[in-house]
Amino acid sequence: MKTGTAQGFLPADKMINVKVRNPEGEDLGKIKELMIDLRYGRIAYAVLSFSGLFGIAEKLFAIPWKSLTYLKEDKQFVLNVHKSILEESVGFDRVNWPLSDRRWLCDLYEEYKCEPYWTE
Repeated sequence: MKTGTAQGFLPADKMINVKVRNPEGEDLGKIKELMIDLRYGRIAYAVLSFSGLFGIAEKLFAIPWKSLTYLKEDKQFVLNVHKSILEESVGFDRVNWPLSDRRWLCDLYEEYKCEPYWTE
């Protein structure tokens, strides 16, 4: 089976470990997981692995799927967030993942100024 984005589709395994940068070209990390909302059958958010200053102290961030733009020619995502925001934010670690309930998702989507997919 040939995989690609010719028709606007990309296998999930081709998104894991894909680089994320901001519009200024700063490296923000890599996609580590895609979290699926089983109720709606949609990607609720991506988990961004961000290494802080000097590449140490990895933090994870939940990023609404709608906040990411995939550039197929560069094979990477763009997230419109300045690197310093992630450096100063708490994020979460591999052991303590956030609760993915509807209220938490509402807050997450509001933080990134995204229209929630469940209201479409």
